[in-house]
Amino acid sequence: MPARKLYFEAIRVGDELPALAKAPVDRVQLSRYAGASGDFNPVHVDELYAKSVGMPSVYAPGMLVMGMLGQLISDWARGGQMRRYNVRFIKMVWPGDTVVCKGRVSDRHGSGGRYFVEIDLWAENQKGELVMKGSSQIQLFYSLEDENRQRSGQSPIMVEVPRESLSNASANAAAPAGTSGVAAPGAEDEDSDERLPGVSSKKTVPREKPAAKTASLPTAKKAKK
Repeated sequence: MPARKLYFEAIRVGDELPALAKAPVDRVQLSRYAGASGDFNPVHVDELYAKSVGMPSVYAPGMLVMGMLGQLISDWARGGQMRRYNVRFIKMVWPGDTVVCKGRVSDRHGSGGRYFVEIDLWAENQKGELVMKGSSQIQLFYSLEDENRQRSGQSPIMVEVPRESLSNASANAAAPAGTSGVAAPGAEDEDSDERLPGVSSKKTVPREKPAAKTASLPTAKKAKK
C-alpha cells in the first residue's frame, strides 16, 4: 500500500519529522559507499593510512551523513519536491556510531499558487552529540483538490500564507501577558538561520565552533504545471 501524500494545509510550524535512526556505521558500509560514489579518499577506507595521518581510525564521509538526512526528508515529504538542501558538518562519524536524523518545521508560506515548507534538520550520534545540521525547503500541493486541479490542467488553488517562523509561533503560544515571548530552542545560536532544538525539551543545542565544511544541493528548476 503506497504511503499517503503530504499536503501543505496539514502542516503546522513546530511539527516534528519522525526521527530516522540508521544502523551503526561499519567499515563495509564505508567501502560500499566509496564504490558507489567514486570517493576513494583513503582516510575513509584505509585504516593504516588514516592512523598515519593522526586519526584513530577511518571515518564516514560527510556526504554519507548528508544522504542520511536527505532520506529523512524524502521519507517525510511524500509527494513534495525538494527545492533547497543545505548542511553544515559539525563532528566526525566513526565506525560503530549510530546516526539519528531529526527535523522540525520552522516556517511555512505560500503565494501565487505555490506553497513551501522550511525544515530545520540535524543529526546526532548515539551520545546525543550533534554531528550535522542543516535546512531544506520543500514545495507541496496545497491539498488533494489542488493537486487534482493542477494535474488536470486547471489553475492552482490560490491562498496567501504569510511567513510564520518557529520562534514567532513559539512566542505567541507560550508568552505570558506583558512579556516579549520565549525564544525558540537553540535561539542562542549566533546564526539566526540555523536555530535548532536540543535533544529534549529541557536541553538546547550548545553553540558550536565554526564548521570546516558546508555542502548544499543546487536549487531545483521550477516545476512545469
